[in-house]
Amino acid sequence: MSLFLNPKVITLAMLASLAPFAIDTYLPAFHIIAQDLYTTPELIQQSLTFYLAPYTIMTLFHGAISDSIGRIKSMQWGLTLFFFASIGCALSTSVEMLWFFRVLQGIGGGAGNVVARAMVRDLYEGAEAQRVMATIQIIFGIAPAVAPMIGGLLLEIHWQIIFIFLAFYAGLSWFMAKKILPETLKNSELLPFSANAVLKRYTNLLANKDFIFLILAVSANFSAFFIYVLSSPIFLMDHLGFNSQQFGYLFIPTVSGMILGSYLSKKAAGIIPAHKLLRYGYFWMLFMTSCNLIFCASFDNYAPINIAFIALYNIGMALIMPVISLAALDCFPKMRGTAASGQAFSQMLFSTLVAGIAVPFLWFSTLGLAIGFFGIFCLGFIFIIQTQVWKKI
Repeated sequence: MSLFLNPKVITLAMLASLAPFAIDTYLPAFHIIAQDLYTTPELIQQSLTFYLAPYTIMTLFHGAISDSIGRIKSMQWGLTLFFFASIGCALSTSVEMLWFFRVLQGIGGGAGNVVARAMVRDLYEGAEAQRVMATIQIIFGIAPAVAPMIGGLLLEIHWQIIFIFLAFYAGLSWFMAKKILPETLKNSELLPFSANAVLKRYTNLLANKDFIFLILAVSANFSAFFIYVLSSPIFLMDHLGFNSQQFGYLFIPTVSGMILGSYLSKKAAGIIPAHKLLRYGYFWMLFMTSCNLIFCASFDNYAPINIAFIALYNIGMALIMPVISLAALDCFPKMRGTAASGQAFSQMLFSTLVAGIAVPFLWFSTLGLAIGFFGIFCLGFIFIIQTQVWKKI
C-alpha cells in the first residue's frame, strides 16, 4: 500500500498538522476580528504568542506523559482540551477572552504533534522511518497552504466559524487516532511519571550535546521560514499589495517547496547517505537566503521573486528535516516521547521568540524580513556543523 494511502500515516499527519491549522487558519481574519472585538490587528497578532507560549511549555511534558501513560491516552486529553478551547475562541467577545482560550488551545494543541513524532519512530525503522517521516511532512506541508485559504472562505460566513472548524478538526483527529493507531508502548515499557523521573530524563537530554545541536538546527531552519508565516498579513497585504483572499499566493508556492523537498527526501532514503543529504540541503538554503537578502536590499518589491526565494528555501529545509529529526530521536531509543518533547519544545521556543520579539521588529519592510530569514538560517547552519551526522565522512 502506498504510504499516502496508509491510514496510520494519514492519521499521524493529521495529528502533526493541528498546529499549523491552529496558527494559519485565522490569519486572514486578523483585521475583521480586530473590528469585531474593538481592538487593533497588532493585539490580535499577539494571540499567536498567547497560543505559542503555552504550546511551547507543554511540549516539555506531552512526550514525557506519553512515555508514562501511553501514546494514545496522552494524545486524547490534549485533543479534548483543544476542542473545547476552540469553541471558547469562537464565543469570545473581547481580545482578552480570545487570548485566554488561545492559551488553552496551546496547552492541549501540542499533544498530537509530539506524540505523532514519537510514534513514527516506534512503528518504523531505518530508511522506512525516513520515508514515513517524509511522507508525513508532505501531508503536513499541505496544511499551511490550505489553512489560510480555508480561513478566507470561512471568513465569508463569519470569523467564529474558523474556530468551529478547528474544533471539528480536533474532534476528527481524536476519533481517527482512537480507531486507527495502535498503542505502541507495552505496559512493561512505560516509564515512571514523577517530578524526579521527568527531571532526570531531561537532564539526560541536556547532557547529550549531539541531541541539543540537532534540535537547535532543525528549529532554526523552520523558524527562518516561519518569519514569513507569522508576518504574512503585513508581508502580503502591506508590502506586496494582496488582499485577505489571496494568502494562497504565499502559502501555495512555499508549501509546494516543502512537499517537493519531502518527496526528494523520501526518494533519497537508503540511497544517499544522511551526511551528504545534509550538505546538499544546507548549501541550497544558504544560496537561497543569500539571494533573497541581496534582492530585497537592491531592488523594489516584486511579489513573484520575493515569494520564489522562500519557496525554494523550503525545498532544502524539507529535504533534510526527516534526517535531523530521526537522528535526534535515535539519541534516546528508550525514551523517544521525551526526546520528541525536547525537539518540539526547541522548535516552538524558536517560533515563540520569533512571533513575540523578532517579527514586530522585522516586518517594517521586506528587507527587514530578509535579514531575519538569513540570520536565523545561519544559526541553524552553525548548529548542524557541530553534530556527528554532519561530521561523518
